[in-house]
Amino acid sequence: MADSNKRIIVVTGASRGIGRAICLSMAEPGTEIYFNYYAPGDDSDEAAAAAETEKLVCAKGGTAESSSVNVASAQDVDAFFKKILDKTGKIDVLVNNAGITRDGLLVRMKEKDWDAVLDVNLKGAFLCIKAAARAMMKNRYGRIVNIASVVGVIGNPGQANYVASKAGIIGLTKSAAKELASRGITVNAVAPGFIETDMTAALSDKAREAMLSQIPLGRPGQPEDVAEIVFFLASDKASYVTGQVIHISGGMYI
Repeated sequence: MADSNKRIIVVTGASRGIGRAICLSMAEPGTEIYFNYYAPGDDSDEAAAAAETEKLVCAKGGTAESSSVNVASAQDVDAFFKKILDKTGKIDVLVNNAGITRDGLLVRMKEKDWDAVLDVNLKGAFLCIKAAARAMMKNRYGRIVNIASVVGVIGNPGQANYVASKAGIIGLTKSAAKELASRGITVNAVAPGFIETDMTAALSDKAREAMLSQIPLGRPGQPEDVAEIVFFLASDKASYVTGQVIHISGGMYI
């Protein structure tokens, strides 16, 4: 029988980086964290990274369970949430963090790269909100936090697909917040700037310097900087905050 006193948290894209930091910020006795990673072709590196996230969560007193799930697939998402709900009976928190990039200049961008990014980053968030909100509405309680990006507001050359997906996340957040507020569900977004992750580590020195030059604080952020704000928005201390976008960018967007 499910323990109604436990806090059930779902985080997408949490094998490493910001997603892992979010899981760790919420890991404590009485929390069950379910997260996904995507390992097409049985990617052993991703599976190993997910196992490490599980281990780190457990070391902080929480419990964690990972699954390889393609958030762009309605079938995968429905099965993922059904498994969680069959086991726990509820979902208290959903954090939509899963995201990919396929950068390129707009005029040269391949259609498949546009579709892949929009499918994972935006459609994936839509599918997960739809699945989680049904359970949250029954319990008249829920916290949904979407990971957007500063570039979804200011734009960025060579990332038209990524920017469009993150701008879409902001619009999705505001609409969902208005639809779900009457059921005790808040929906907010955070918009990270230049955060030290595997994704940003792949940038060239020139691109890195260009990004840093736009940051008034003069340094990149850490995954934990994002996780702490997500933790707040997912808590009852933020019960009167909904439909908002909080920028975590060192001043890139003011």
